[in-house]
Amino acid sequence: TVAGAAKAAAAVVEEVSSAGQFEELLCLKMNEVMAELAKEHPQVSFVKLEAEGVPEVSEKYEIGSVPTFLFFNNSQKIDRLDGAHIPELTKKAQRHLVAPSHPALMNILKTKKFSSFDVFSDQEVRQGLKAYSNWPTYPQLYVSGELIGGLDVIKELHASEELDTICPKAPKLEERLKVLTNEASMMLFMKGNKQEAKCGFSKQILEILNSTGGEYETFDILEDEGVRQGLKDYSNWPTYPQLYVKGELVGGLDIVKELKENGELLPILRGEN
Repeated sequence: TVAGAAKAAAAVVEEVSSAGQFEELLCLKMNEVMAELAKEHPQVSFVKLEAEGVPEVSEKYEIGSVPTFLFFNNSQKIDRLDGAHIPELTKKAQRHLVAPSHPALMNILKTKKFSSFDVFSDQEVRQGLKAYSNWPTYPQLYVSGELIGGLDVIKELHASEELDTICPKAPKLEERLKVLTNEASMMLFMKGNKQEAKCGFSKQILEILNSTGGEYETFDILEDEGVRQGLKDYSNWPTYPQLYVKGELVGGLDIVKELKENGELLPILRGEN
């Protein structure tokens, strides 16, 4: 069975008596998702074909089942999705449909201090924000809770230099690194975080720090390429993890291991040395 919403009122259960009917229902749902994506990305061409009606196309692109989604860029096929997988379709849409506007937008905002939210990660936010701000497409830029506009508006403001007066500028990298290294009395810059180390070296240093019972915070360098590269120069230390106490570099895994073996680690972590 497939659960669906009745047009008039209450939810109903629709009976399916064949595999063909089931596939048809799945395709219908995917068509609705495609229609929604087309509204959000008017700069992108969306085309729907009946696989049996254009056998030469189906043969060329090896369409063995429906629905199948093909992604093209400059007439070249760059990706495909076989089957009715809504989460995977939205994920691929994020990667291929939104991406063309992102480099231009990121280039404009690179000197500004901002954070972002992935609207594909929350369907309720994705739909609700359109109504909330009466703005039908993404990206949407907000400053202090007020909508500024989408990409075209941002480009215009950038060209007229008005954007500089609207958006706060990002601090210089060196200033930001100084703030980050002093964010907690003990700061560990690593691949991953306390809950999940993403490399063996980071996992080992977490185990050592956890064994001391001291409080510390972590920063995932995989989430910020600017910090990842900049911190190497800032502290003249080329590898990760990096441990800081009161803003001063202690060292990496080997140094921490050596300090522990010599009984010097705890005094340093407490700021006594």
